[in-house]
Amino acid sequence: MTVVFDSCAWIEFFLGSDKGEKVRDIIMSEEDIVTPSIVLAEVANKYYREGVGEEIIKQRLNDISTISLIRYIDMDVLSKLGEAREIMLSNLKKRSIKSKPSLADYLVYAVSLVEEAMIVTGDEHFNGLKNVIYLK
Repeated sequence: MTVVFDSCAWIEFFLGSDKGEKVRDIIMSEEDIVTPSIVLAEVANKYYREGVGEEIIKQRLNDISTISLIRYIDMDVLSKLGEAREIMLSNLKKRSIKSKPSLADYLVYAVSLVEEAMIVTGDEHFNGLKNVIYLK
């Protein structure tokens, strides 16, 4: 099975939290792990905001690139962006979630559609979607 990791999954992994342990288990059991390139930017941005040192940030991004295939945003992904947006917004209405997903969320979902993959996340915007492994 192919899985797509979002930034929440990677952040929990590096924290070593209970959710991070679930991510570690998935890493150990899956052959095809994909990380959208936008996720690298989200992870780096979070760590810079928190004052994490540049060497640690580079190492974590390198670790992500070693563990997973980096999927760049290309025309195939962009062609699925509208579908991803519709699916996610419909799910939010059903679940009565008021905050809207970010562009990065839509892109992660679009990558999962292109890759025909499950998404690993703890982000509530994805909770309830059929192709999601939701970290509780």
